[in-house]
Amino acid sequence: MLTLHPTIDQTRAAFRWDIPDRYNIGVDCCDRNAALTPDAPAIIDATDGTVTTFAGLRSLSNRLAHALSTLVGPGDRVGVLLPQRVETAAAHVAVTKMGAISIPLFKLFGPDALRHRLGAAGAKVVITDAAGAATLVGLRDALPDLLRVVSVDDDFPDFIAGQSPDFTPHDTGPDDPAILIFTSGTTGPPKGALHGHRVLLGHLPGVEMSHDGFPQAGDRIWTPADWAWIGGLLDVLLPALHHGVPVVASRFDRFTAESAFNLIRDHHVRNVFLPPTALKIMRQLDDPPKINLRSVASGGETLGASLIAWGQDVLGCTINEFYGQTECNMIVSSCAAIAPAEPGVMGYAVPGHDCRVIDDSGDPCGVGLEGDIAVRAPDPVMFLRYWNDAAATAEKFRCDWLITGDRGILTDTGRIRFRGRADDVITSAGYRIGPAEIEDCLLTHPAVRMAGVVGQPDDLRGEVIVAFVQLAEGQAASDDLARALSDHVRTRLVAHEAPRHVHFIDALPMTTTGKLIRADLRKLCVPS
Repeated sequence: MLTLHPTIDQTRAAFRWDIPDRYNIGVDCCDRNAALTPDAPAIIDATDGTVTTFAGLRSLSNRLAHALSTLVGPGDRVGVLLPQRVETAAAHVAVTKMGAISIPLFKLFGPDALRHRLGAAGAKVVITDAAGAATLVGLRDALPDLLRVVSVDDDFPDFIAGQSPDFTPHDTGPDDPAILIFTSGTTGPPKGALHGHRVLLGHLPGVEMSHDGFPQAGDRIWTPADWAWIGGLLDVLLPALHHGVPVVASRFDRFTAESAFNLIRDHHVRNVFLPPTALKIMRQLDDPPKINLRSVASGGETLGASLIAWGQDVLGCTINEFYGQTECNMIVSSCAAIAPAEPGVMGYAVPGHDCRVIDDSGDPCGVGLEGDIAVRAPDPVMFLRYWNDAAATAEKFRCDWLITGDRGILTDTGRIRFRGRADDVITSAGYRIGPAEIEDCLLTHPAVRMAGVVGQPDDLRGEVIVAFVQLAEGQAASDDLARALSDHVRTRLVAHEAPRHVHFIDALPMTTTGKLIRADLRKLCVPS
């Protein structure tokens, strides 16, 4: 467990990994706590208030493991297509206890997305709800490996009926495969990142740091992020269960600021992971209730100074930014308990992870020099490989470094400043420009609700900066407003970062994890 010290250097020096020779995610998250504190709450359902204890989660997952054992064995893949609910947690626990591989799947996935992931993985079983089962009916012919679809709304009770609440877990090691999570596909077709059981242990230092020392007495955590996303599953659900912290489960039909504030208040939430998109929506609420959270973590995009200041005022604490990706997550984080936030800078390399900014030769860059954000292998949180794609796995590494595909700069305080994805960096008139800082600046204008920035090909400058803006409620698009937004950036950043073109758009293209799809914005650009 990570212990916070007065400085990041002291915290890093004191940290040691403890990766046992034999380890199983399901046993660690569920059975261990069921033996220690059987009556402690594990999952609190915000929809109906139902509380599932660790003993209850153990019984449910064991009965499910027995039922699944008639269809799958160690190494087989099981899809979990469910929203936040106790059966989702039980499914991941059961599958990992069996030595099988769970595939987290978003409820928002359409037929093509499900066909690609389930087909590529060769999934044998999918655990879903009635809506998911209906979608899968039309895909069965395209999924020859799929033996059974189990709906928690229909045949789940019969599926586990008569099964024993006791189950002998499969003997697994930390490098045995446990979870297959597909990337969001922002830079190409989604690839399956295969993680070993150790991935949970690898996440813990980052989770503990981003929540200013986790757990503490009275902690209770919630996130609007789907548990199918690595940010929901491995930044919240499984680490909280590991630490015996209750997890609040919610199934919003649509995320709103009001629903988020109400849930936090009504269920006495103390810790939240709020993706940047959720924070921006919550900030739009007029006269929001001030709440007193103990910790707020956010990741996926960098946060600007205004959003951090809003969080301190309204949420009652400093939002800690963290960074990672599906293949290697929670490797950088800020931590207000150690040092004040540095707006626009995502944080320090988390203790236990050798994360740096490197050049094309694999050598660390000096302070202020831009390079590739990379993580030295091996690392407990690092993926095992891409599923059935040795070439893509090899391309992910340079020397001993996993290359994230993001660009960054080491600051003089020892933190890493995010510059953007390598293919998002805009080259204009000799300047290399990251879009994130411009987007953050645009968001400080009262007329802007969301903003996305890309480069548009230009014969003279190579590229020019184009901003796509979703307006705040009550605002109207106009040429005058477009010029005002460009001037807003010019006067607050630097002239060459001011957008040459500002387009108003009803909604920005987002992945199901809430990340901006800049590739789709580029398609809307008209070459100069």
